[in-house]
Amino acid sequence: MYTHNSKITLTILGSGTSQGVPVIACECEICRSEDPLDKRLRSSVLFSKGEHNVSIDAGPDFRQQMLRADVKRLDAVVFTHEHKDHTAGLDDVRAFNFKQGIDMPIYGDKNVSETLRRDFHYAFGDTKYPGVPQLEFRFIDGRFHVAEMEFIPIKVWHHKLPVNGFRVGDICYITDANRIDDDELAKMRGCKVLVLNALRKEKHISHFTVDEAIEIARQVGAQKTYLTHISHLMGRHAEVSQELPNGVELAFDGLQITV
Repeated sequence: MYTHNSKITLTILGSGTSQGVPVIACECEICRSEDPLDKRLRSSVLFSKGEHNVSIDAGPDFRQQMLRADVKRLDAVVFTHEHKDHTAGLDDVRAFNFKQGIDMPIYGDKNVSETLRRDFHYAFGDTKYPGVPQLEFRFIDGRFHVAEMEFIPIKVWHHKLPVNGFRVGDICYITDANRIDDDELAKMRGCKVLVLNALRKEKHISHFTVDEAIEIARQVGAQKTYLTHISHLMGRHAEVSQELPNGVELAFDGLQITV
């Protein structure tokens, strides 16, 4: 049983794949589309409860996403995995260090810790240059709480790489996955909202296709499912939306869901 005392809002900060949409130098119909729903920053979401906010991942578009969502306070950054499109923007938590006067709590597994300590070595060294990010790394070892929100890790597989998805209240967020074991899938059942990666329609080695994601949504039984981490190969938002079954929609940047 999952309980919560007040509503939680999920904001889609970015719904695109590792290259975003449009893709640099691409002249395809999707990348040339003028529909704002076809403009996708790298995948990330924000969980909010009251004045508290937790970002899931901090990719290359993190600064732009924080500005666009008008985030004035950030309580933590929680990382799903160590790939660059999910970690590259961590340096920009400096603004929150300055405004809030605290070291930024960051959560992740062993792989994330090793990657961040390598890529942002200047923020983890004993002697720090003035103005570098102030970070407090916390290992994910089971469920944890941030700002009155309980985060329940859901281990999924990105080909052979373990990735953490999360359940927060009645919302589940899964990115970069192509397999979910039965015991982890059980943690997702009964949620009201599922946000799940679906890269494209064709088979991929490390991401769910649209049909595979729809099947996961059916097994979970969520009232509403939003597909994210979308490639320009998926097609135009308006056209693909007409092909999806009831209860399943494409996510888009700026979408807010409150449960």
